[in-house]
Amino acid sequence: MKLPKLPFTVTDWNKVPVTEHSGEQGKALWRSFTTDDLRVRIVEYTPGYLADHWCDRGHVLYVLEGELDTELRDGRTFKLTTGMSYQVSDYGDEAHRSSTKTGVKLFIVD
Repeated sequence: MKLPKLPFTVTDWNKVPVTEHSGEQGKALWRSFTTDDLRVRIVEYTPGYLADHWCDRGHVLYVLEGELDTELRDGRTFKLTTGMSYQVSDYGDEAHRSSTKTGVKLFIVD
């Protein structure tokens, strides 16, 4: 990921509107800042959330609260808890899919 040229920018996440995205199960609630090819988000998955797709996009993902289960297409699984992160490149390691039993709040840069 290469950050695009942009001025110093402050984001008050409490003032960013929420958009809702349905998963195969549950919902994802996004607050997003986007410029050029950069997207920065606070994302909350409701309890029982399961993504409706396999994702090949690169991310830096940090768990702010809760537990996230990440499944790779090759069958590997990872449980991330508060304070943990993962980093993956575009079309990198393996396509991945997110789920949570309890709900989770994430900070994501992609």
